[in-house]
Amino acid sequence: MDTSAFDYYLPTERIAQNPANPRESARLLVMNRKTDVLQDRTIADLPDLLSPGDLLVFNDSKVFKARLHATRETTTFEVFLLRPVEHTTQWIALLQPARKLSPEDTLVLADGTTVTLHEKRSDGTCVLETHRSADAMFAVCDTYGEVPTPPYVEQGTDLNAYQTAYAKTTGSVAAPTAGLHFTPALLDTLEKRGVQRVFVTLHVGLGTFRPMKTDTLEAHVMHEEWAHVSQETLDAITATRARGGRVIAVGTTTVRALESACGTPFSGYTRLFITPGHTFTSFDALITNFHLPKSTLLVLVSAFAGRERTLNTYQHAIDQGYRFYSFGDAMLITS
Repeated sequence: MDTSAFDYYLPTERIAQNPANPRESARLLVMNRKTDVLQDRTIADLPDLLSPGDLLVFNDSKVFKARLHATRETTTFEVFLLRPVEHTTQWIALLQPARKLSPEDTLVLADGTTVTLHEKRSDGTCVLETHRSADAMFAVCDTYGEVPTPPYVEQGTDLNAYQTAYAKTTGSVAAPTAGLHFTPALLDTLEKRGVQRVFVTLHVGLGTFRPMKTDTLEAHVMHEEWAHVSQETLDAITATRARGGRVIAVGTTTVRALESACGTPFSGYTRLFITPGHTFTSFDALITNFHLPKSTLLVLVSAFAGRERTLNTYQHAIDQGYRFYSFGDAMLITS
């Protein structure tokens, strides 16, 4: 299938530069994928749109300050840590300018930590040897790192604006953005309404948000991300459906984790690319932001709601002044 089938035109003024304040004031476009009925609502309306006995599934991955600065002699480099390599002291990273470095060259981070370029990879990433544990490197990032906001956000932001209220497990370089709309107050209101919640973990990588560069979906090589789905979460999904409630996935990263698990506990890396024709088994409705043209996230949403219906809904959102991308408004896709 051609990737051009998932392209659309977005005026630049529709790209949100800051999150809604307060977060619950973000707009929510409700789409029924069976009737094609659209409703223009807000995130604050969620307690009225969901029912007692429904279950929300969130991605609890926590964003870390992945962008660091390092020096080698008189040259300054940007070190963008992506993820640790399991059972080693190595990291997958991006280096700028990488062309000035060769394997075995060393860089010095702001705290004095030295890292060594171990390998340049064909996909543009590098392998760095840090000689430190993952937790130690996360601590360096906490003190000296910068928040890795998306390239379409013109000014930097603080971590609080790019972190979900329930973030727990450190490992993402990009926020699971649908969850940014949920404040502690809203979560409390939903709980009192009888809407339950459980969590999965999927550490979001840069590949999640990048447009596809191939001509077809079949030629696209899906990026790898680490995910965890517990038996507790799976049991909650089973119990919800048994009582007639709906399972609502919050964000495409939650969907990817759940569908990778296939109904059994899962902990490991996934390359699952959800495309039209995929049979969804783990959830009934989806809360998601508006995604970039020709992105794997837009393909996933189209697989769930239908490509033509999704693109028509996006056009409605553009016409009605909705805000797009990471800090933008959201959709609730029901049936």
